[in-house]
Amino acid sequence: MTRIMTAASALIIGLAVPAAAEMELSFYLGVQELSDSSGSGVLPGGAPISRNFNWEGNSLEAPIYYGARAIWWTPSDIGFGLEGTHTKAYASSADKAAIGVSRFELSDGHNIITANVMKRWPDAFAAKLTPYVGAGIGVAIPHVDAQVLGAANRTFDYEFTGPAVRGIAGMKYDINDRWAVFGEYQFTWSDNDITIDADPTVPGQTNGKLNTELLTHAINIGIAYRF
Repeated sequence: MTRIMTAASALIIGLAVPAAAEMELSFYLGVQELSDSSGSGVLPGGAPISRNFNWEGNSLEAPIYYGARAIWWTPSDIGFGLEGTHTKAYASSADKAAIGVSRFELSDGHNIITANVMKRWPDAFAAKLTPYVGAGIGVAIPHVDAQVLGAANRTFDYEFTGPAVRGIAGMKYDINDRWAVFGEYQFTWSDNDITIDADPTVPGQTNGKLNTELLTHAINIGIAYRF
């Protein structure tokens, strides 16, 4: 995800320079949790999955939750840019036992990449305070880590699992004309079609599938640099 965000930021900067607009780069950490969601599908070999999952975020455990965005602000205080967030999702112990897996987590990132539109109101409440909101649409690219009970293999790879959306509402405080700190609430929603690899030691076994929607809620604290 870091390489994707670096390339995307460079592209936006290159487009923004001729327009002499303000660029802003933001980096944040936070606390993230998930709503429960229903999941359905089949395990490799055809055993059905139908379960209401109690997802855990574990945002402060390694690898931690984090995110970054690049925004090109126009003179009308409308912004356009890209954002990437390393959210996480872990199936609970009860969920894993119920569906027949020893591991099921999106822990090297349930990575959300979106193209954003944002609006800000400089000095709306007091000098140096700027409220803002934003929304984005993009894709979910989680790192799937799953192992079926008794299987000789482990699913351990990045997958493109479906569309995603993002919503943001926050407040920024200007330290000076370049640097600022901010706090915000953010949610992401994604529709995920996850593949669970077949056991190569079982002849003719097909891959499994799990479809579920994931809704994350996060409180972020970060730092921004504009130029």
